Amino acid sequence: MLNLPIQSKYSLAPLFIALISIILFLTEPMSSNWLAYDRQQLIDLQWWRLISGHFLHTNGIHLLLNLAGLTLLWALHGHYYPTLQYLFLFFMLCVGTSGGLYLFAPQMYWYVGLSGVLHGLFLIGAYFDIQNKLKSGWIMLVGVWLKVLHEQIYGASENVAELISANVAIDAHLFGTVTGSLILLYCWYRNIKRK
Repeated sequence: MLNLPIQSKYSLAPLFIALISIILFLTEPMSSNWLAYDRQQLIDLQWWRLISGHFLHTNGIHLLLNLAGLTLLWALHGHYYPTLQYLFLFFMLCVGTSGGLYLFAPQMYWYVGLSGVLHGLFLIGAYFDIQNKLKSGWIMLVGVWLKVLHEQIYGASENVAELISANVAIDAHLFGTVTGSLILLYCWYRNIKRK
């Protein structure tokens, strides 16, 4: 039986992210005009978009899919992250994902959604599972990288693109996974130095 991390120190951060995402969805299209990842606006120094764009969604199905992913990751790994640690990791994953898009995917002019950040959170949670001697962590860690590599080679599912009324941002998945990998390598290095 799954022991859900319902204590407030483990659930406030994901609830906050979900609530902000829902509020911003209800204020569309104004919220996208001011907050979406938009390459031209970033060039014009609107740097908040590196973070705020991840709270926005193309439609209700996109929002529900991302909130379902957020909820699933909270159920699986939420007990590893007290509120401030979760928000710090979320912030780092937002910046890493958007920064990767900005620096290495100049063809991506506009982006919204949590999926890149969720890929990074999934990877970090798998690492903590491994640290806690759960073999399933290795399966998840390898699995997320195989999924991302598959998308890079073969592209994203057309069915998902139809559901969210947009192209699936596979580069966001890649940069979220890369950022998550860099964070877990840092955690691993810190663990080694402590021993």
